Amino acid sequence: MFSGVKVDRDAFGKFAEGFARFMGTARFLAYMTAFVIVWITCNVVGVFGLKWDPYPFILLNLFFSTQASYAAPLILLAQNRQEARDRVSLDADRAQAAQSRADMDFLAREIASLRMSVGDLATRDYIRSELRQELRAILADLESGGEHEDERVEAI
Repeated sequence: MFSGVKVDRDAFGKFAEGFARFMGTARFLAYMTAFVIVWITCNVVGVFGLKWDPYPFILLNLFFSTQASYAAPLILLAQNRQEARDRVSLDADRAQAAQSRADMDFLAREIASLRMSVGDLATRDYIRSELRQELRAILADLESGGEHEDERVEAI
């Protein structure tokens, strides 16, 4: 019957979200309250002698039922769209967290590698202390007349 009718899903979804958003406002409640008060007043007092919906207000009840039957699916549609957006956002957050974790793991390995490399390097203080020891040994050899020089050359 309606096979030729094409509905833009995104436009209809935006409409549903706007409708659901509007129904959750104080403005909507104020409009509905004013509408009900005017409806009841007009049907109890009578406007131009007409009372189109007498006391049990069956027509008003029918309007509310119709409104509810359309509002519920539109609200659910809006919630489903929000859930889909939240899911996409959550997936993006998870991917970002995984990438951050991989980056942190890589950096931790690099820092550990640098620390191990630095541990193998001679520091300035170490080199100075070794040079002082060698200088003392050379001075001691010079003072003793070079007796230990042959032993030192062999040790090297």
